[in-house]
Amino acid sequence: MYVGTLSFDLLLGDVRSLKEKRSVVRPIVAELHRKFAVSVAEVGDQDVHRRVEIGVAVVSGDTGHLTDVLDRCERMVAARPEVELLSVRRRLHSDED
Repeated sequence: MYVGTLSFDLLLGDVRSLKEKRSVVRPIVAELHRKFAVSVAEVGDQDVHRRVEIGVAVVSGDTGHLTDVLDRCERMVAARPEVELLSVRRRLHSDED
């Protein structure tokens, strides 16, 4: 069994309130979950208007599949015009760790 995680640090565009922030973050989280069947949530910077940290987790029996899903998630987030991708942290764990 392998577990892969991504942690996205994003800068949001012209956002002036937490309500506006939610209107940008929610569709990203929903699309990641729907398209790639991953676990995903806003995991940091929740009280900051223009920053957000989104966490993604995937479990698979095959590292190739795991890497492919994480790559596609990363490309999707990077392609979103309303956010600037500041950094991505990727971790892979096996049941032998």
